[in-house]
Amino acid sequence: MDRVKRTLAPYLLVLPGGLWLLLFFAVPMVTMLSLSLQEGDIVNGFVFTGHWQNYTESLADYQTQLIRSLVYGALTSIILIVMAFPVAYWIAFYGGKKKATYLFLIMLPFFVSFVLRTISWRMLLTDDGVLLHPLKAAGILPEGFNVLGTSGAVIAGLVYSFLPFMVLPIYVALERIDPRVVEAARDLYASPMTSFRKVIFPLALPGVFAGVLMTFVPASSDYVNSELLGSSETTMIGQVIQAKYLSNSDYPSASALSFTLMAVLLIGVFAYARALGTEDVMKVAAR
Repeated sequence: MDRVKRTLAPYLLVLPGGLWLLLFFAVPMVTMLSLSLQEGDIVNGFVFTGHWQNYTESLADYQTQLIRSLVYGALTSIILIVMAFPVAYWIAFYGGKKKATYLFLIMLPFFVSFVLRTISWRMLLTDDGVLLHPLKAAGILPEGFNVLGTSGAVIAGLVYSFLPFMVLPIYVALERIDPRVVEAARDLYASPMTSFRKVIFPLALPGVFAGVLMTFVPASSDYVNSELLGSSETTMIGQVIQAKYLSNSDYPSASALSFTLMAVLLIGVFAYARALGTEDVMKVAAR
C-alpha cells in the first residue's frame, strides 16, 4: 500500500495543475485549431470544412504586420538586455541590505493597470505633452518633430512594459554567482572587462536566456502599445488578430493568424535556444 502511495504521489501533486492547463489551455487551443479550419460568418454560423487556405490567405495578407511584430519583439529584447543587465548587476553586487527595496521599486509600476501605464506614455509623448511642448516652446526641437505614432514610441512602450521581466531573471542568475569566483579572476590579473566577459556574463546566461523568453514572446504579440502609441504605419499582428476577433467577427482568419504567430514564435524560440546552446546554459545554471 505504501509503495502504491509513493508511486501515485507525484501524479496526484501534478493533477490540479494538469487539469487547470487542460481546461484553460488545451481545450481552448483545440477549439481554436478547429475554428481556424472552418468557413462561414457570424450570421449563418461557422462550419468545419478543413479550409486550410485560411492560413495561406491570412499570411499573404498580413505578412508585413507579422514581420514588423517580430522585429519589434527582437529590438525590444536587445534593448532590454542592454538596460536591464547593469540594473540587475548593481542590485546583485552593490544593493546590500536594500536589494528587496530596489526590486520592489522596479516592480512598483506593475501595481498600476497595464493600459493606464500605456496611456500615461501616450500623454507624455504627445506633441503638446509635458515632455515635448516645453522643448518646442524653447526652440530646442522643431515644431514638426513628433514621437507619438512612430516605431520608436511603440518600442519605447514595449521596453517600459517588459523591463521587470528582464531585470528579475538576470538578477536571480547574478545573485547565485559566488563572489569568490569573481575575486579569483581578479587575483589572476583579469581586468574588470575580462572578468565580466569570461566569468560574470557566462554565469548570468541562464538569466538572459529566461529574460529573452519572457520578453520576446509577449512583446511580439502585444497590441496595446501599438494601438495607443503607434499609427497605421506601426500596426502589429496582435492588432490585426484583435480586430478580426472583436470587431470583424472573422473567427477563422483570426484563429489561423493566432496559430501562425504561435508557430513562428516557437520556431524563433527553438532557434534562439539552439544558437545559444541550451544544454550549455543549463550546465552553467546547475553549477
